[in-house]
Amino acid sequence: MWEFEQVRNEKLAARVVKNFEARGFEACYAATKEEAKEKALSYIRPDDVIGWGGCFSAEDVGLMDELRSDRYPNAIDRDTAKSPEEKKKMMRAMFSADVFIGGANGISEDGQIVNIDATGNRVAAMTWGPDTVIVIASMDKIAKTVEDAMARARMIAAPVNAQRFAIDTPCKKTGSCANCLSPQSICNYFQVIRRCNPKGRIKVILCGEKLGF
Repeated sequence: MWEFEQVRNEKLAARVVKNFEARGFEACYAATKEEAKEKALSYIRPDDVIGWGGCFSAEDVGLMDELRSDRYPNAIDRDTAKSPEEKKKMMRAMFSADVFIGGANGISEDGQIVNIDATGNRVAAMTWGPDTVIVIASMDKIAKTVEDAMARARMIAAPVNAQRFAIDTPCKKTGSCANCLSPQSICNYFQVIRRCNPKGRIKVILCGEKLGF
């Protein structure tokens, strides 16, 4: 069964990569997690200042373990912050990073990226600031249209993400989006990246193995 899924992934990825490129993105397909990690590392120099938002896909391919090693001394790891104030300062520093690592809650077949954020730091850095943005996403993030990609982000990614936090929201309780206005909502900033400007700033790596949520 996995063999047939691989064949399908390769065919779909070829079309989506072409659509990304038509929109100014740099894009490629990696069949395995290891290939995805090596491709991401090819965009990063050891002396780069590197930041990242919440990105479980990058964690799943092993990229974060690499970036937290001594080889990358300028990585900004907000998880090491000793106070909320220090964490906020580190998150702001990511806007002047050389490289920012992000993910995708949804991707449309015509090459648009959809994300939802609680605080907006991730979508803001993906939009402007760092010279290079690397997006790693598995093929299950791809939906037919940008509307379908948004639906995936709201109905699948966000309710799963909510389970990580000690919050009191409908999706935390039921696993389903209720389009709530809860003060603890993690769905506050919605982003659709329709084109990449300047051309090539955002590098999209589609992976054939399941990553993140």
